[in-house]
Amino acid sequence: MIISHFPKCVAVFALLALSVGALDTFIAAVYEHAVILPNRTETPVSKEEALLLMNKNIDVLEKAVKLAAKQGAHIIVTPEDGIYGWIFTRESIYPYLEDIPDPGVNWIPCRDPWRFGNTPVQQRLSCLAKDNSVYVVANIGDKKPCNASDSQCPPDGRYQYNTDVVFDSQGKLVARYHKYNLFAPEIQFDFPKDSELVTFDTPFGKFGIFTCFDIFSHDPAVVVVDEFQVDSILYPTAWYNTLPLLSAVPFHSAWAKAMGVNLLAANTHNTSMHMTGSGIYAPEAVKVYHYDMETESGQLLLSELKSRPRREPTYPAAVDWHAYASSVKPFSSEQSDFPGMIYFDEFTFTKLKRNTGNYTACQKDLCCHLTYKMSEKRTDEVYALGAFDGLHTVEGQYYLQICTLLKCQTTDLETCGEPVGSAFTKFEDFSLSGTFGTRYVFPQIILSGSQLVPERHYEISRDGRLRSRSGAPLPVLVMALYGRVFEKDPPRLGQGSGKFQ
Repeated sequence: MIISHFPKCVAVFALLALSVGALDTFIAAVYEHAVILPNRTETPVSKEEALLLMNKNIDVLEKAVKLAAKQGAHIIVTPEDGIYGWIFTRESIYPYLEDIPDPGVNWIPCRDPWRFGNTPVQQRLSCLAKDNSVYVVANIGDKKPCNASDSQCPPDGRYQYNTDVVFDSQGKLVARYHKYNLFAPEIQFDFPKDSELVTFDTPFGKFGIFTCFDIFSHDPAVVVVDEFQVDSILYPTAWYNTLPLLSAVPFHSAWAKAMGVNLLAANTHNTSMHMTGSGIYAPEAVKVYHYDMETESGQLLLSELKSRPRREPTYPAAVDWHAYASSVKPFSSEQSDFPGMIYFDEFTFTKLKRNTGNYTACQKDLCCHLTYKMSEKRTDEVYALGAFDGLHTVEGQYYLQICTLLKCQTTDLETCGEPVGSAFTKFEDFSLSGTFGTRYVFPQIILSGSQLVPERHYEISRDGRLRSRSGAPLPVLVMALYGRVFEKDPPRLGQGSGKFQ
């Protein structure tokens, strides 16, 4: 089932804009796909059986592509693992892989499908793009032969890569990206030797592309934005929501805001694995998002974006994330600190004891300052301010500095940091800041029911404060400044923990 969220007037505008050649804006589409999964097996299926499953998924994606194109979309992003799923060993995924050439070969698979061997998936994706005059972004598997002269060549004589492909509106392959930072369960794929910085130009801006776990990294995620100055990021993902700080929509929208780019994030949809949350995000605002743990349906999202956001007067100013917090003395009150865990990291917490107050929580070099006012102090809900300054070491190693205000799961302080879905306490006023040692800080606010706060209710000040500005009472579930200190990372995210191939 494909559901579309898009105002008809914008679609009409898009068509008019195209007719006069105006490309200051474009229509972006993402599709959250409920992937049809293969049966779990360690014995490889035949290539025919693998193609049968992939075509079932592409049948669904084709409907989304056609619907998006009819509504004026210039580009559509589909999820990571969206064509065959993720239940594989290295051997069992092999029948699903194709040889994906470097885009420099100037190839339109729809017109010349056998140029690089048997490539039925690339042919079909190319034809989808060409026949609907829309850029199509998909995630598939690439295979590359190697031999003993390559000291890193796997014993089976081939590399297998988690791969994003982009076909332009003529059906030509214009981008190929091999995922650099594999997540723990991806035993079916190899790590590329080097980070690939993949960009391509369109009439509606310059695009970069990477995949899922890459968003935590400096290479390629930060490099492709800061050094290559892309306007928009294409982001196929298969994201497991991990509350309270790593839910897809809040984190992705915060990343787009902090990095100053458009982000087109397409997630897979599988509620049993807590996988949902797709969106289209601009630097200045969330355009549209989808989060649904109730149904098993796919979802098509469309929105108009500025083609070159850096040129816009609404482009966010640079933030000094250290300025305000380092200028104030730590708030001293009758607080007592206690430890708590969030995703295997030990935070330093302090409990909010009244309906209004000023608190500070510190760990190592990071001090987090909070000023707040609640509508009322409820007896059945407990909130805490937390700080973490350290190396995350589970399912990848990466250095974090985090300030967070969150609702504890119960009134027992030992549950602070545990996942929780609803909140009734309302905050009328808040200001959260920290003495961050990095400029890469991702601000997020999550309301009860995992909803985002509209931009009119808060602001990011240039001196590094996440603060309220409307006075409207907000049922805050989590508020966070999520900082990444890249210079303290191990050499590569995925391989640092010892849990990866």
